[in-house]
Order: sequence, then structure tokens, then C-alpha cells
Amino acid sequence: MKVLSAAALAAVLAALSMLGPFSIDAYLPAFPNIQATLNATPIEVQQSLTFYMLSFACMVLWHGALSDAFGRRNVVLVSLVMFAIGTLGCAAAHSVHYLWAFRILQGVSSGAGVVVGRAIIRDLYEDAAAARLLSMVTMIFSIAPAIAPILGGWVVTLFDWRAIFLALLAYSVLLFIYCYRRLPETLPKEKRHPFNPHFLLRNYTEILRSPLFHMKSGVVACNFAGLFLYISSAPVFLPQHLGLGASQFGWLFIPSVSGIFLGALAANRIAGKMTFSRQIGIGFCFLLAASIFNVCYHLLLPPALPWSVAPMFFYTFGMSVVAPAATLLALDLFPHIRGTVASCQSFATTLLGAIVAGVIAPFLSHSVLWLAAGQMAFSTSALVLWLTSRYYRSMLLRHPGQ
Repeated sequence: MKVLSAAALAAVLAALSMLGPFSIDAYLPAFPNIQATLNATPIEVQQSLTFYMLSFACMVLWHGALSDAFGRRNVVLVSLVMFAIGTLGCAAAHSVHYLWAFRILQGVSSGAGVVVGRAIIRDLYEDAAAARLLSMVTMIFSIAPAIAPILGGWVVTLFDWRAIFLALLAYSVLLFIYCYRRLPETLPKEKRHPFNPHFLLRNYTEILRSPLFHMKSGVVACNFAGLFLYISSAPVFLPQHLGLGASQFGWLFIPSVSGIFLGALAANRIAGKMTFSRQIGIGFCFLLAASIFNVCYHLLLPPALPWSVAPMFFYTFGMSVVAPAATLLALDLFPHIRGTVASCQSFATTLLGAIVAGVIAPFLSHSVLWLAAGQMAFSTSALVLWLTSRYYRSMLLRHPGQ
């Protein structure tokens, strides 16, 4: 099998990672259509997102361990087959309960690309090279959240919500064909670990007992939660507070994804030119400035375009500057089981996202000010976790025996 170039590898890993945002963002504009077609309540349709996020969060705990035991490529291929089956089931669902079931199947399979992709990058590259490739993946991946809701709005306007899932099915089939032919195996058999309960329990215990892992993973998870709060509130935030239609979801997603893309580009360019700590500090300057402006504006003025969505550009810019460095710092805590570490990282991010979608967003979405305050609370929590991790690490270096 011909070895992929760094750019080609970044493209295929980004395409795998896109399954998640396509599965979430593309069908958000179709919520009213799904509700009418399946005779469901708004809460029941909202729960299809919650069930997806919960199943995603639970399964990402296992993608990495499975890839450590059976190889990266095998896990990716099997997950794509499962995702295609779940997507076909969503398109054919005749009740909201069937939709829930097949969304769960999508959730348990769509996270493999994110988790295994991180492990593949760390298998092949070190330090600055790994940071550059990870930020390149983020740059390409950022296209998905931008175009998914726009395409979803067009599709549901021109056709039907089921066509959204049929398009996802075609995408997953094409991706499977390409990965089967071109995706290399980066974990040779002699470096794989046994897949048995005792070994897995030891690995998960080692990771989950590490305060530094929780702090560094929490930085990424909390920053993402500040973005996902707005994504999961979009069906209320955009139509009710800003008076936008199904085809106008780009007002939120385009600035958000532009920030993700440009932040990842900045992270790519500065990789190796400064320490990870300084890079993360710069990112937090953007995160906090955006959050504070968002709260202050909505304290004084009513929701309005473009001011209610403009802070998302600067927030996501900072988030993308922070994420590659924080992610690699967490992975390097346990270099011998990076796949399992990547799973635990993704679990933390997705579990918090599921809580945001199912509990926090419905509670805060009635007020744009409350949404802004929620975002600021998440970014502030991430900063506290980062500063605490630095202090904790310095204490360990001074007193290694403790």
C-alpha cells in the first residue's frame, strides 16, 4: 500500500472527523420538518441529538483501546460500515423512536475517525510536526461545520429531511472505499496490546487517576462546550431570537467555522516557534475577550445581526489555537497507550457536549444573554483548569516523590 503524504493523510483524517459535525449540524435546520413528518414533539426531536451525543461519548472510550489492540485501520473500516447502516436506518425511520435508535448507531461509530486519527498522527509524527499535522486536520475539518447546516437547510427546503441522511450515506460509502484502498496501518502487530478486561482496566485506571489528564482534557472539553452551547441552541437562537429561516443558519456557522479554520492555520504556522504554554496563553486571550464582549453587548443591547454572532469568530479562533497544544500535552502523558488516551479525551469532550445539548442548552436558550454568560463560564473554567494544571505540574517537578 502506497504511503500517503502528510497533506493526503490530513485530508483523509479530516474527512473521517467530518462524520461527526455532518451528523449533528446538517439536520439541525430540518428539526421542524422532522417534527411534522414523524408526529413528534420538539423535545423528542431534540433528544435525537442528545442520544447521538451520549452514544458517541460512551463509544469513544473504546475506539482507542480497540485500535491499540486490533490496529488503527481495521477500527476505521468497521466503524464506517456501522455508520452507513445507522445512516440508512435514519433515512428510513417512520417514528421518532426508530430515529433515536439509528442515531445511537450513528453515534457509536462516528467517533472512530476523531479518536483513531489522533493516534495515527502521534504514531507517525513527533512534537512540532504532529502539532502542524493536527492543526492541518482541523483546518480541513472546519469546512464541515460551516457547510453542513447550510447544505442541510437547502436540502430540506428543496427535498426532504430524509435526503440529508441519504447524502450522508453516500459520503460514508465513498469514504470507506478510499480508506480501504489507501489508509495505511500505523500500528504494527508487535506494538499492539491485548484486548482483555484486566489490561484495559489497568490502562483506564492509570489514565483516569491522573489529575493532569483531567485538567488538560478539561481545557479542550470546556472550550468546545462554549461553542457547542450555541450549536445545539441554533434551532432556537437563530429563528426565535434573530428571526432567521432554515436556509440562513450560515449566520452562526460561517463566523464560527472561519474562526476555527484561521485559528488552526495560526496554530499550524506557530508550531515549533514557541512553547505550547505560550501558544495556549495566546488562545485564551481571544477566548476570554470574545466571551466578555458577548456578555457585555447583550447586557446593554437586544440581540441583532451581526453583533450577536460576531464574537463566535474570535471565540473559535482562540479555541483552535489552544486545542492542538492541549491535546498533544494530554496524549504525551501516556505515550505507550495513546489510542486509549485519545478515547478518554474524546469521551470527556463529547460527554460534556451531550450534557450541554440535553440539559444546559434547553435551559439557557430562552435568553441570548444567558447563552453568552454560559459560554463565558465555560471558557473561564477552561482557563482555571489550564492554570491549575501548570501549578500542579510545577509542584510534581519540585516534589517528584509525592
